Amino acid sequence: MTVTQYLADWRPYPFAIGETRLEFVLAPRATRVRSQIDFRRSGPGDLVLDGAGLKTLSLALDGQPLDLALAGADRLVIPAADLPDAFTFEAEVEIDPEANTALEGLYLSGGMFCTQCEAEGFRHITWYPDRPDVMAPFRVTINADQAVLLSNGNPALQAPGRAVWVDPWPKPAYLFALVAGDLRAISDSFTTLSGRKVALNVWVRPGDERRAGYAMESLIRSMRWDEEAYGREYDLDVFNIVAVDDFNMGAMENKGLNIFNSKLVLATAETATDGDYERIEGVIGHEYFHNWTGNRITCRDWFQLCLKEGLTVFRDQQFTSAMRSAAVKRIQDVQTLRARQFREDAGPLSHPPRPDHYQEINNFYTATVYEKGAEVIGMLKRLVGEQGYAAALDLYFTRHDGQACTIEDWIKVFEDATGRDLAQFKRWYTDAGTPRLTLVEDWQDGALTLHFRQETAPTPGQPQKPPRVIPIAVGLIGPNGDEVLPTTVLEMTEAAQSFRFDGLGARPVVSLLRGFSAPVTVAREITAEEQALLLAHDTDPYARWQAGHDLALDALIASAQGAAADAGFSRALGGLLDDAEADPAFAALCLALPGEEEIATTIAGRGAIPDPDAIHAAREALARDIAAAHEPALARLYQAMADAGPYRPDAEGAARRSLRLACLGYLNRLDAGARAEALFDAAGNMTERQGALESLIAAGRDSRALADFAQEFAENRLVMDKWFMVQPLRVAPAQAVARARDLAARPDFDWKNPNRFRALIGGLTANHAAFHAADGSGYAFVAEWLMRLDPVNPQTTARMSTAFETIARYDATRQAHARAALERIAARDGLSRNTSEMVTRILAGLA
Repeated sequence: MTVTQYLADWRPYPFAIGETRLEFVLAPRATRVRSQIDFRRSGPGDLVLDGAGLKTLSLALDGQPLDLALAGADRLVIPAADLPDAFTFEAEVEIDPEANTALEGLYLSGGMFCTQCEAEGFRHITWYPDRPDVMAPFRVTINADQAVLLSNGNPALQAPGRAVWVDPWPKPAYLFALVAGDLRAISDSFTTLSGRKVALNVWVRPGDERRAGYAMESLIRSMRWDEEAYGREYDLDVFNIVAVDDFNMGAMENKGLNIFNSKLVLATAETATDGDYERIEGVIGHEYFHNWTGNRITCRDWFQLCLKEGLTVFRDQQFTSAMRSAAVKRIQDVQTLRARQFREDAGPLSHPPRPDHYQEINNFYTATVYEKGAEVIGMLKRLVGEQGYAAALDLYFTRHDGQACTIEDWIKVFEDATGRDLAQFKRWYTDAGTPRLTLVEDWQDGALTLHFRQETAPTPGQPQKPPRVIPIAVGLIGPNGDEVLPTTVLEMTEAAQSFRFDGLGARPVVSLLRGFSAPVTVAREITAEEQALLLAHDTDPYARWQAGHDLALDALIASAQGAAADAGFSRALGGLLDDAEADPAFAALCLALPGEEEIATTIAGRGAIPDPDAIHAAREALARDIAAAHEPALARLYQAMADAGPYRPDAEGAARRSLRLACLGYLNRLDAGARAEALFDAAGNMTERQGALESLIAAGRDSRALADFAQEFAENRLVMDKWFMVQPLRVAPAQAVARARDLAARPDFDWKNPNRFRALIGGLTANHAAFHAADGSGYAFVAEWLMRLDPVNPQTTARMSTAFETIARYDATRQAHARAALERIAARDGLSRNTSEMVTRILAGLA
């Protein structure tokens, strides 16, 4: 039976734990786990322990055996009347890691024992209060044949076949980790601000050592940055990272033993793209930063997930901005938010950053919790200022170190540190939906008045939306391109509010929402000429990019809806291309056309029904027109951006390659893949190799390149994931489902591996016109594979099912096909709780 959890029902756990002692005897089919847990009463109530899939061999209380009948299928309860105020609970259980295909708890990945315990995986290991507010120091003994035996904390014993690890810092069970395998380490050290030397290791499979160096460099940069930016030192003697091939998530911040999806650790110029390198750096930073924002201070309950994740995403965004280009990073973060979170907010899966109920917590590791959670932190920082933010964070770390906290605790430290009343601001955490900000301008006698109105559409369970605090950063650009008002933050608190600027000589153009100061959509009247002026002269990089992006978006929507498209974007690109070498990364972002998903989202937001085929055709037509109009400049830049020396994964080199590939994408439409084929053969790095391959697939000139690529990298699992992904993503929509079926029939399509499954199925769902094919073939194919995966890995299945979340905005025929596919999934016997919740919510949006 599915049980809904409610925030209002949270109650404190009635026991505290003095120490948790675990001993593992590892075996693939029959691992023994012995636990000793020292409890002391802290409130009234029974002892309730969580468990799942455990074969209970013995139970004891203070050494006295207990009846095994106490252990139910998922809960063990000892009545309060049978318990002293302080006692030691003991259990011995047997688990089967080899059969654990769900990859929660202790499982095997290519012969390596590893764990994933967030959110509720520890209950698959032994009986325990598996909730984040129960924190304890751990002592872990591992008995196994493997050469490397790792757990949280500091090593107390390292001997053949046996290791003991002691973690002195209290932590919840979800941060427990264990790894045992034949591994090799890339090792280094870091000396903290206080002079402590920390041993660092990145553990990989034999043969992968040379691909782990960048991960180590990223870790050291992360540790140094966290000391400099936040004053946070690392607190153990050793920090270990382990690369794992089979992993449902990107990485996990287990205390002192981070476990990573191998794609976020392993990189060389020949096997990883610039994007891979940047993600490795950012995710290693993210997981390391969790040591304070997630581990030392964790969340009281899973409803508070955005407290640790939103803050840590914000911190990793700051880190990447410091290591690379802050302007480019900001634009990329906005693109990600719009692509993932805005669509989530606009559909049946919408929920606030802090939800008030859930059925399966794994379904709430979402863009709203992560990316929107980070945007809320950014707004808060903008409102209180740099000094206010720094003071609040210092107070947060001092006041709440070692605690499990709530959003209320977080807001309170800002109120206490800055003196502000943030009651209204808190609505960003409790209300779902993306506010729509409407601007009407009034120009009279040298005065410009900006009339704003905010409104948020109803979302599931929240029909009424009171106004929020919205920081609106604006500037004013004169008709000659000069900035007449530097960035000014307007604080909007009412449903409708006006702001007046006097003493202006000529009517300026409003540079709106500078730095993307709030996660809102914008409606305003602005001409193509005004947008071109902002693209050419705005001093804010985000606002400048947004002006060009809006020019392109308006043209694409007009074309997709059968109207004549304005050529303003193509004309504006002329000046941009002439100056592109000054900032290649920014120029590449400006050259990129809005994606088909964003075009569909915008059309739906304007009250019309998007046509995926028309959108695809409009985008292709505009790309061809731009290529034809600017071929000489594009060809010149393509040559000028070629690497002059050895590959370096730094920001400067990545910027040049991103512009070069942006130019190639346009030129490919004129030369039928000739340049792409030459680049594919000559490229000395995966960035250009993959970029060329994608262009060849789009040009229909891919057979030789695909064969060569597969032959060269057949034994490299991560590179072959790229090969599986780019084909359904870049092939013509009419061919994509057939291509995906052919790929799924290959023996090397290891669909039980989350990376390989996401590569193929995710590649198809990202091909907008293919997934939303009018005949329903895209929906049917994806549903078929989701039904196959669900009994094996419910978590990955549920997350991939979100591809269907926007279906309500399309025409009746597509909705009918999608509904049929979803109903087939929903009717499947034994459907997991994870997938059932997601499919039920999506179907409710079609009602």
